[in-house]
Amino acid sequence: MPMTLGYWDIRGLAHTVRLLLEYTGTSYEEKRYSMGDAPDFDRSQWLSEKFKLGLDIPNLPYLIDGTHKLTQSNAIVRYLGRKHNLCGETEEEKIRVDILVNQAMDSRMQLITICFNPDFEKLKPDYLKDLPEKLTLYSQFLGKRPWFAGDKALPKIAAYMKSSRFLPRPIFPKVATWTGK
Repeated sequence: MPMTLGYWDIRGLAHTVRLLLEYTGTSYEEKRYSMGDAPDFDRSQWLSEKFKLGLDIPNLPYLIDGTHKLTQSNAIVRYLGRKHNLCGETEEEKIRVDILVNQAMDSRMQLITICFNPDFEKLKPDYLKDLPEKLTLYSQFLGKRPWFAGDKALPKIAAYMKSSRFLPRPIFPKVATWTGK
């Protein structure tokens, strides 16, 4: 039976989960909830199902894998990582994975904070000015390694990004204004 991934009809917090599901070749179906356009964001599709799914802490994204029902993007990512032995093979790799997951979450939250702030246009220049320094941390962490942890390549993710299942829409709707798309 395929897993079910529930989330808004954007990349957002479920994008990493989708990439992991694709990378591992996991059979899954998506339940995409329409969120409507800004600034009102109609959440009624999700709210009408939120408490009917048997989730301990109803939230998006969610993943249902048989009797396992998870919410919270990091919990889902870690579950899939453990299930598919992607959490690192050595203790050093496991530590690197843990550090990277949390650093990525920090970066993601900084971007979210700016994208959904009413003063977006005022905050954008400082964010963009500081971005190279923040990205340098990832480069330094990577060092001379080909991957952040381990030596597993990601050809399945590249194939997914070329498929019709890939959401071409920006991760966050307001990000599109940065590129004019």
